[in-house]
Amino acid sequence: MAAFWLVIFGAFLVIFYIRVEPKPAAETVAYSQIKPLIRSGTVTEAVLEQHAITVVTDEERYRAVMPTHGDPDLLPLLESHGIKTTARAPPEDVSVFTYLLPWLVILAVFLWLQRRSGGLGPRDFGGLFSGRFATPREQRTRVTFDDVAGQDEAKKEVAELVEFLRDPERFARVGAEVPHGVLLMGPPGTGKTLLAKALAGEAEVPFFSTSGSEFIEVFVGVGAGRVRKMFEAAREKAPSVIFIDELDSIGRTRGTGLGGGHDEREQTLNQILAELDGFDEKEAVVVLAATNRPDVLDPALLRPGRFDRHVVLNLPDKAARRAILAIHARKLPLVAISDLDLIAAGTPGFSGADLKNLLNEAAISAARRQAKRITRDDLQEARDKVMMGTVRTLAIQPEERHRLAVHEAGHTAAAYFTPDADPLYKVTIIPRGRSLGGTHTLSEEERHTLSEDYLQAQLISLLAGRAAEKLLLGSVSSGADDDIKRATEIARSMVARWGMSEELGAIDLRQHEEHPFLGQAMAQPRQYAEETAAKVDRAVMRLLKQAEEAAKRIITEHETGVASLIQRLESEEVLDLSQIRDCLEPDMAMVARSTGNEAPMALPADTASAPQGNVPSSKGG
Repeated sequence: MAAFWLVIFGAFLVIFYIRVEPKPAAETVAYSQIKPLIRSGTVTEAVLEQHAITVVTDEERYRAVMPTHGDPDLLPLLESHGIKTTARAPPEDVSVFTYLLPWLVILAVFLWLQRRSGGLGPRDFGGLFSGRFATPREQRTRVTFDDVAGQDEAKKEVAELVEFLRDPERFARVGAEVPHGVLLMGPPGTGKTLLAKALAGEAEVPFFSTSGSEFIEVFVGVGAGRVRKMFEAAREKAPSVIFIDELDSIGRTRGTGLGGGHDEREQTLNQILAELDGFDEKEAVVVLAATNRPDVLDPALLRPGRFDRHVVLNLPDKAARRAILAIHARKLPLVAISDLDLIAAGTPGFSGADLKNLLNEAAISAARRQAKRITRDDLQEARDKVMMGTVRTLAIQPEERHRLAVHEAGHTAAAYFTPDADPLYKVTIIPRGRSLGGTHTLSEEERHTLSEDYLQAQLISLLAGRAAEKLLLGSVSSGADDDIKRATEIARSMVARWGMSEELGAIDLRQHEEHPFLGQAMAQPRQYAEETAAKVDRAVMRLLKQAEEAAKRIITEHETGVASLIQRLESEEVLDLSQIRDCLEPDMAMVARSTGNEAPMALPADTASAPQGNVPSSKGG
């Protein structure tokens, strides 16, 4: 490519030399001499300029300045003698730089693109234009498996690769082929990148890290060149580890989309496949890739010999969350280390990144108070901020404030009196984040599957806010927008995914997720009839109506308690579980206080990030 552009540039210089080669200069004479020359019959050509005339004879060129007022007799004279006459603007003195500038710009852009793609390196032009991918970024990481908590099974899967990197000959002697490609799968924030760094740190080998999006450029072939450079650098530094984050950005199924398969992304993917196939058994290079969308990856990436080992990283359970918190809290001045137990118990559904962010927000809160230690109040405030958003100051009118209290009281009552719902944590009408208020619940156990009773309880709780508005205020508002959306998603999943409809039974009627791209989505016909689609819609609407009716019955049966809850919400704005119980069941609350069996208010948690089904348990107003 570079040679081609050099040839083009050389051809331009030749053309430029021919174009700008100076012609013979004309002799300057007086204008009074021009007309006699024309009459003599020796003039063959005349060139008229703005204020000058040039005549050409058989042997010479003569140029004269014309009078400022012009000469009306000149043209008739030229025509009478049959002289070829042309007119043009006065010649301008154009510098060589003017001709060269566009080509210099083109050459500069070309060299810059080559520099970014790694097309020019130390062997081209003495290394003058070596770019960021000509020498891929090599790191020496100090992260070890001790820094990775809560992913014991994943660490076991990856740990045996350490021995391969340290002593590949030992495996080659017995004919063992250690996987060169390992795919790390899991939700965002579960520690995929950290685990890859820990592998390199444990083996004490170079670590080459990049993201799939860094390979994608406008120009076809650039990404493939970057892939080659990275694998070449890793082979030279072997034993080594390559880590590609966001593999799904370049590893999606080929042939999707309207543009066909000849684009930059697919060329890059083809190069990755070729590099993975090119490994020798003795080459101690391990390629790790991370994705949270394994369902969209091209099957060619997952076949044996490429990314044939799949390691799943799940959201941490209570014990794992406690271990993760201990690692991130090593350098934090906590008032009591036992507070970490309360946080771990009260944060189901949190990822490792979420927990790290929570501790950081607590530290910021302590610094804002100019305190030297992080207290439990800082931790709780940080948790509320992470889960519910930052407190906002809004001028809410009394009527809107009352409607908001009614809405949240409906959610609270439904969650409190529905047996299978998650226990309540708190209810508030203080605007946080994007919501004007919220009812938040606490999951007492880790949920790995979602029962039908639990899902129906979620529907009742979600639609109870709208039901309360309709019963107590006589009308509904737009405040139930998100509640309706989430309830509809749950109901449709119950019918079309999980077979929780007597009429339709156990059948998968969802839109296929294997081909989520435009081209294939257009080519995939719906797998069921219009009549079946109508049945799905009716089943979904039936679930939603049943849930709303159940919510109305709860509010009607406990109207006095709901009214008390509304009044107290308007006056205090935030109520915890004990205060909610005082309003909804004052007799039971009194008994609980007298016997000392009242539930302790530790650090409860939202379960909005449920492991399966994405079922929310935080109802916003």
